[in-house]
Amino acid sequence: PTGDSSTVLQAQEEIIEMKDVFSVKLKRRRFVGQKNGGTLLGITIFKCLNKEGNKLTDCAVHLNNLSEDHCQSWFRHLKEILNGFQNRPKSLKVFVNPSSHKREAAHVYYEQVAPLFRLADIKTDVTVTEYEGHALAVLKECELQAFDGVVCVGGDGSVSEVAHGLLLRAQIDAGKDTDYIPTPVRAPVPLGVIPAGTTNILAHTLYGIKHAVTATLHIVMGHIQPVDVCTFSTPSKLLRFGFSAMFGFGARTLALAENHRWMPSSQRKDFAFIKTLADLKPEDCELSFLPLQIPQEDSRENDRITLLYLGSKDQWHKIQGHFLNVSIMAIPCLCSMAPRGLAPNTRLNNGSMALILVQNTSRTEFIKHLKRYASVKNQFNFPFVETYTVQEVKVQPRPKSGLGAKENTHLNPASAEGNYPWNIDGDLMKEASEVHIRVHPQLINLYGVDTDDLESSQATCNCI
Repeated sequence: PTGDSSTVLQAQEEIIEMKDVFSVKLKRRRFVGQKNGGTLLGITIFKCLNKEGNKLTDCAVHLNNLSEDHCQSWFRHLKEILNGFQNRPKSLKVFVNPSSHKREAAHVYYEQVAPLFRLADIKTDVTVTEYEGHALAVLKECELQAFDGVVCVGGDGSVSEVAHGLLLRAQIDAGKDTDYIPTPVRAPVPLGVIPAGTTNILAHTLYGIKHAVTATLHIVMGHIQPVDVCTFSTPSKLLRFGFSAMFGFGARTLALAENHRWMPSSQRKDFAFIKTLADLKPEDCELSFLPLQIPQEDSRENDRITLLYLGSKDQWHKIQGHFLNVSIMAIPCLCSMAPRGLAPNTRLNNGSMALILVQNTSRTEFIKHLKRYASVKNQFNFPFVETYTVQEVKVQPRPKSGLGAKENTHLNPASAEGNYPWNIDGDLMKEASEVHIRVHPQLINLYGVDTDDLESSQATCNCI
């Protein structure tokens, strides 16, 4: 005790659960320029607080005591407890993409993220990426066993590259053929996502919010969430690992934006969206999909699935036609523009993908469908929209011929060359042949939580 009895009587009681504590430090008073020693004041406990809207913040609790023996004893015992939490990282490999969004990733990391890592005594090895594919090259060569996790500071494209690199490295280490991977092995370490991009779909899906401190505290606290991953392949090779893809409108919008890199980010994306909408054309393709196989007794728990086929094993279904957009998503894909998610009928780790088909319709009706994503209304409640819950999908574009081909050459040069654009996790890929997408349950651990679980727990608390 440092004060008299009146001071003790005025103190307020507060209960702190150790699971909410992420750091403890000895508190000393030091003079300007003094780095070591100083007058001992007590210890400070740093804890994680839950605030409204899924936001996490850090908070310091100061415990005053002038006894060196008392403080060292408390400090030692509290550190032992903190070291007992298994999922909390001690060492992290960090990738920072300085080109993300408004070139803010480096500022976000060094101003908001790095101080919390230091406070939690987490060692970091930072790579500031210099070109596309840099993180992938580093992950193929670095000693991953020296780290407890990998962190990416950037947008969806950066995160997708790091996730792909982690999983590709896992296949190489396991001696797998990386051209054809029917059953990939899991990523060796968890992946943390610090949002510093434009849409930050994966961060929104994991944390329910775009907030760098919240993302950092999930990593520091060791909150682990298993997540499904897709493989995107042609008949001859693996293209990449990923979480979501769009073919048609979503892909052609991205392709047009990439062709106008000289424009500022927000203007480029707005221009590409409006231009692609003005030149709205359907894609002629054949779709084959293998519906999710669910035992009949479990179907009641999957009542959110719009359409569900309970056919026999390996019973493929084929659809041919003209589609404005095709989405294949293994995660809900939440973002500020789609608070319910681009694929609200799926979860992070339910072993399935949402296949969303938007058939050819008028521009007016298509715009109505797009506007629904920003509201609480069902964006799939249109006669030209079909949704399926699937395990595998094959997309085979059918080239146009004759007069239509000449028109298509002007509007979409990539298609004219026989290469069709794909939007895979915000990255542009062009492929001429059939693309085969498979979902692989819980293939990677991400730092974060299932936002559906967050919402349900908050609803329970509100009811109480």
